[in-house]
Amino acid sequence: MAVMDVRSISKEIKGEIKREVDEILLSGKRPPHLVAIMVGDNPASKAYVKNKVKTCDELGIKSTLLHFESDISQEAIKEVIANLNSDKSVDGFILQLPIPAHLNSQDLLLEIDPMKDVDGFHPMNFGKMALGLPSFLPATPYGIILLIERLNLETSGKKVAVLGRSDIVGTPMSLLLSRKAPYGNCTVTLLHSRSKNIRNELLGSDIIVAAIGIPKFVTADMVKTGAVIFDVGINRVEDEHSKSGSRLVGDVDTDQVKDIASWITPVPGGIGLMTIVALMKNTLRAYNMELYGK
Repeated sequence: MAVMDVRSISKEIKGEIKREVDEILLSGKRPPHLVAIMVGDNPASKAYVKNKVKTCDELGIKSTLLHFESDISQEAIKEVIANLNSDKSVDGFILQLPIPAHLNSQDLLLEIDPMKDVDGFHPMNFGKMALGLPSFLPATPYGIILLIERLNLETSGKKVAVLGRSDIVGTPMSLLLSRKAPYGNCTVTLLHSRSKNIRNELLGSDIIVAAIGIPKFVTADMVKTGAVIFDVGINRVEDEHSKSGSRLVGDVDTDQVKDIASWITPVPGGIGLMTIVALMKNTLRAYNMELYGK
């Protein structure tokens, strides 16, 4: 098995983005501007937003974090979104999920201007993606597609199992891999909690995208020899040998499948890096659309 060097690939793409941003700044134009809305103090969200801000700083992209207390009202967040929609200095913004239970995330996502929806969650962008039309792609699936492109993996005619049907990863991933495109044309099975014979479905797949949120769910008896695995899972489990008492693992038991799969993404240091890169590419695209009407 070869563990994908995702860190080097993400660094390469970030270098390309930075060069484009540097050219923008040298021409005297303002930098691209990404805004993140965060509600509450979810530890995972805080860490993810921190990484986004850090990456923006590295690439010369302006970033703004709007952090609100967990008891903020639905109407107040809608007002924030409306202001960002009309702010010409903001190219793209995201509503960091999850948000507190009293807030309706779907209702709030509908308020976002699709032209600034750099997370690709608005129904208009989702629908265009399903039809194969130009749109902002959801960051994690887009990141996986970028990884497939950089590795030049053959996908046409391959059998793919996508494990997990979330609107954020599983469902859009299944659409992207099945549509008629250079790195698509796959025969995709979307698996979820109600699916029967998950083991057999995975065992017959050339490519597995694991995004079910269960630590080490995919084991050796579920993977065919030579399969390519994209492990989206980020799960914290207890580890008495770690200083913190815990460690991060994926949805795949890497130790079990390492001698079976041909490629697998690491956790951590894998798909999460590509997700942030994809968000940066979406932000730069939103900037170009705003300034040049592309």
